[in-house]
Amino acid sequence: MNLPNKITISRIFMIPIFVFIMLVDFSWGEMTFLGANMPVTHFVGALIFIIAATTDWVDGYYARKYNLVTNMGKFLDPLADKLLVSAALIVLVELQMAPSWIVIIIISREFAVTGLRLVLAGAGEVVAANMLGKIKTWAQIVAISSLLLHNIFFEWFGIPFDMIALWVALFFTVWSGLDYFWKNKEPFMRSK
Repeated sequence: MNLPNKITISRIFMIPIFVFIMLVDFSWGEMTFLGANMPVTHFVGALIFIIAATTDWVDGYYARKYNLVTNMGKFLDPLADKLLVSAALIVLVELQMAPSWIVIIIISREFAVTGLRLVLAGAGEVVAANMLGKIKTWAQIVAISSLLLHNIFFEWFGIPFDMIALWVALFFTVWSGLDYFWKNKEPFMRSK
């Protein structure tokens, strides 16, 4: 297994640590920073999420720079992104920090695109993430990070950046999902 794939797998292993920190009441207290109050566990969980999300860029960089792109990586990388984002969104719903209907749409799109990838894989095609899919992923990461950090950098100004970012992520999620299905509609057109 090459280095980019190992980095991707490390991202998957960070997910249960993130969930555990966010949902188990450690009573580490509260902190205030730039006008935002939050439990210390949320700050630690947000840092774990951000580190895990950053590995998405790192593994892609190494895979492209050293010509280590593999079919396993093309499959694992988007799967790791979907698992990380889905876990974080479900945690945010559990903590009543994100509307469940938005989370349902985002996760439904992830399942639908994963199903599409499986259908295409059955036909011998492996579809790597395209640019719109990458924009969607980073929009989701920015939104989730802002929510996990309790809008830390914008709370003092009274700007609901976290919710604006979530709406932007929803927009790109729907758009990229429709784009994936439109560009890969042939297997469905051929089916009887």
